[in-house]
Amino acid sequence: MKNKSLVNMPCPVARSLEHVGEWWNILILREALLGVSRFDDFQNHLGIATSTLAKRLNALVESGLLARQQYCEKPPRDEYVITKKGLDFRPVLLTLMQWGNTYYADGEPMIQLVDTETNQAVDLMLVDRNTQVEIDPQRHQSQPGPAADDMIKARFEASSASAAMPQQGPVDQYLKT
Repeated sequence: MKNKSLVNMPCPVARSLEHVGEWWNILILREALLGVSRFDDFQNHLGIATSTLAKRLNALVESGLLARQQYCEKPPRDEYVITKKGLDFRPVLLTLMQWGNTYYADGEPMIQLVDTETNQAVDLMLVDRNTQVEIDPQRHQSQPGPAADDMIKARFEASSASAAMPQQGPVDQYLKT
């Protein structure tokens, strides 16, 4: 059964998931960012069925996250190289890696990002590029952008109206500690 397409949803998260939301896609992008480029290497590193890998690689090429380049004419063989769009996904993967190490690593990190000059582990944080201020849920909130349609605007208006009502849930308690 084919999933509903998210490509026309008025949400950047949904539209992004249309291209990377299938978990094999994210693992293939991880491998490509680590330098893997050939079909057999993706298959060996991931243990993925050839038909699934072919389908996922084609989807990532179609989405512009990978590019197909021929490296052998006889027999014709392609490799898959990361594109600018694919490289721009790296911070998402690194954040997911750090989150996974925090909640699913049984103690010590399984894989970590290190500073190559100091060999020290990096602790990622999200900052505003313009001000260098760390993103904080008390200070920074999502709001409709210039391309927001009426549905998005109404949704944010409804959520801000309900947020004005006094209530304290588990998230509110966490944010105050």
